[in-house]
Amino acid sequence: MNTPSTKPAALWLVLFSRTLLFAVFQILIAAVLSFAGSAAPWNDSAGWWTFSALFTNLVSILLLVWLFRREQKRYFDFLSFSRQTVWKDVGITFLTMIVLLPLSILPNQWLATWLFGSNEIAFSLFFRPLPLWAGLVSILYPITIALAELPTYFGYVMPRLERQSGNGWLAWGIASFFLAFQHITLPLILDWRFMLWRFGMFLPLALLLGLCLKIRPQLFAYSMIVHALLDMTTVAILLTL
Repeated sequence: MNTPSTKPAALWLVLFSRTLLFAVFQILIAAVLSFAGSAAPWNDSAGWWTFSALFTNLVSILLLVWLFRREQKRYFDFLSFSRQTVWKDVGITFLTMIVLLPLSILPNQWLATWLFGSNEIAFSLFFRPLPLWAGLVSILYPITIALAELPTYFGYVMPRLERQSGNGWLAWGIASFFLAFQHITLPLILDWRFMLWRFGMFLPLALLLGLCLKIRPQLFAYSMIVHALLDMTTVAILLTL
């Protein structure tokens, strides 16, 4: 008999959870900005997306801890680490990074140019100046996302979806799709071009990361570190605005 945490409905709720939480926290941030006197609180709230992500990450981590405990497991039990293959795993991670770097840049630029006519327009919608204190607090965003995003989609959902569906490739495709899809609400800007840009720029990355973790689960810890480092560059850009 399935436990509540492994029922299909529960897995789909987890798949949608981050997409919904990003939107919920942006709404709350807009409310705070409105009380603080912002003339355009919803528009301004989009610039605080690192805080929406940070709060969502904290909720996701707590949710994962609770879900794993329901299965009598610990949060880090999904990590597969082998001392015998550590250097091989580091090498594979390094090679994966070489592929990930262009995948994190080229689709971004191509889609932005196709949808907006210029990648500067998409850039200006996404990157907005924040107070210095907010930029510094945003450093917590890449740290927490490393513990929340990949563990949610590939550490928790993908293996359970594979067991329920009996199809590992279907589980990989669904988990990868939703990892990319969540970005349409981070930030939530009600422009189909922006949403498509956010989804499309992450889909190749999500598919590759999911494939690597499906084929070689020992890469999970290293992938989480790489994820944090990649997103730290985003915070660095924010701090220069």
